[in-house]
Amino acid sequence: MKNFIHLALLLGAALFVGCQKDSPPAPVALVSLDDILPKQAQPKLPTMKIYLGPETLDTELALTEREEMTGMMFRTNIQDTDSMLFVLPAPQQASFWMKNCPESISAAYITTDGTITEIHHLEKNDTNAVLAATDNIQFVLETSDGWFTRHNIAVGTLIRTEKGSLAETFLQGRRQ
Repeated sequence: MKNFIHLALLLGAALFVGCQKDSPPAPVALVSLDDILPKQAQPKLPTMKIYLGPETLDTELALTEREEMTGMMFRTNIQDTDSMLFVLPAPQQASFWMKNCPESISAAYITTDGTITEIHHLEKNDTNAVLAATDNIQFVLETSDGWFTRHNIAVGTLIRTEKGSLAETFLQGRRQ
C-alpha cells in the first residue's frame, strides 16, 4: 500500500507537471530593411582604370556585399569623372535601386565578358528596382547621370582593364 501511495503521488505529480501550459515563446525581434541599410556614404573605395572604347574612367570598385549595398548612397555632387563598378558574385538578373541616393545616375548592366547590354537612367531616391532584361549580368557600372550619352558609349561597348577583360581581372579562380 505504501508503494501504491508513492506511485499515486508520483503519477499525480507527473500529470500536474505535464498539464502545465507552456510559457509563450519570447517575442521575435523583427528587423526592417532600414535597420540594415547604410546610414551614411561610404568612403571612397579603391579604384582601377577601366577602358570603354576611347574613354577611360578611374572607377571605384564595390567588391564586397556591404560595398555593393552602400554603392553611391548619400553621395552628393557626383562629377563626370565619378564612377563605381559592382562585381556581382555570379551572373544574375541584376536589380538596382536608388534609396538614399540624392542624385540621379546612369547604370550600365554588363555581361561576364565585359559587354554593356543595357544602359539605364536611375532616378534619385527611387525605391523601385531597375531590373535587368536578362539573367547574365555580372557587372554594373554606375556613372554620373547621362555620362554614357555624353561620351558616346552605347550598348555593345566592351569594357576592359589594364589587366585585360573584366572576367580576367575579377573572375579568375571563381566558379562561374
